Amino acid sequence: MAEVVLKKVSKVFPGNVVAVRDLDLHVADGEQVVLVGPSGCGKTTTLRMIAGLEEITSGTIRIGDRVVNTVHPKDRDVAMVFQDYALYPHMSVYKNMAFGLKLRKVGRPEIDRRVRHAAGLLDIAGLLDRMPAALSGGQQQRVAVGRAIVREPQCSLFDEPLSNLDAKLRTQMRAELKALHMRLRTTIVYVTHDQEEAMTLGDRIVVMAAGRVQQIGAPLVVYHNPVNRFVAGFLGSPAMNFIDGQILRESGRLVFTDTHTLRLGLSDEMAASASGYIGRPVVLGVRPEALRPEGTGGPPAGPTPQELRLTLEITMTEPLGDRMDVYGKTVGGQRMIARVSAGDSVSTGTQATFSIDPAALHLFEPGEFGRDIALGSSGSSSSNL
Repeated sequence: MAEVVLKKVSKVFPGNVVAVRDLDLHVADGEQVVLVGPSGCGKTTTLRMIAGLEEITSGTIRIGDRVVNTVHPKDRDVAMVFQDYALYPHMSVYKNMAFGLKLRKVGRPEIDRRVRHAAGLLDIAGLLDRMPAALSGGQQQRVAVGRAIVREPQCSLFDEPLSNLDAKLRTQMRAELKALHMRLRTTIVYVTHDQEEAMTLGDRIVVMAAGRVQQIGAPLVVYHNPVNRFVAGFLGSPAMNFIDGQILRESGRLVFTDTHTLRLGLSDEMAASASGYIGRPVVLGVRPEALRPEGTGGPPAGPTPQELRLTLEITMTEPLGDRMDVYGKTVGGQRMIARVSAGDSVSTGTQATFSIDPAALHLFEPGEFGRDIALGSSGSSSSNL
């Protein structure tokens, strides 16, 4: 195991197509870091550059104590798990897992020990004689992971390994991969477009967009403290609600208002951050779970100030078992989504008043990558740690 360090790494394809620009990343020894972002953001290209499958245009990549910019992929001592498993169809499970070790001239007793140990960890010890065609998707994925484990590499790279599995199996495998990492504490760089996968698997997550790192941090820290509007909108399902408006001073306090009738008073802490934006366009962000229907017995316990209430005309509800997503619109026509308890009395075609947790509000500068105003002048659209 070893740390992986990328410094100012860029990849430009022919035609001046920039896939990754000035990426800085430090993956500690034994850490699992997840690269997450939409298609085309550069996350898989980054993984392939670490593996040596793509040449870097500029910058340096270090694995352990070696700079590997010019090191051949087979000599980088990394293992890669692909999206399509890439198992040899004519080889048994045992031979698939052992093949890489044979190429490296590892002795038979050591090969057997590693293969059987990995098979035990992955609960596929009874499948070693089977051919890949006789395995389920989840079993094939375990074999692909096992093939990486037996290598005992300095770093393991996972390229969307669960994307071909159905939802139930994907959840199960996600838990198993997390438990496996907790036992082995191997250095892992993991790529996914699934935000839930990223939030549950990563010691830290790296949110990418347009070839750049937008934010790096512990999953819940990034979720609750997004540095810009893109990160706030990408993490979370349903996505954060955004409302265009401006900051005004009314009766000695600051309020957010849209172009219609919506007025929300700002907390003292948020008002301090927003004081330099009075009269300027801003974007209010509020997560669906921060909207709580009043009169349901839930928090807040005390009376809610009128300016922190929001009335919606309910256009649709989506029951999801223990919870419900409620779609509605304000008097001014602004569409909103709230996530409430399944027992809350909210129904289509009615009006409902929601209280808003003031601690859950965010204010962003305009634009897709508008930064969180609470960051002040010290904020940045990226956090390359």
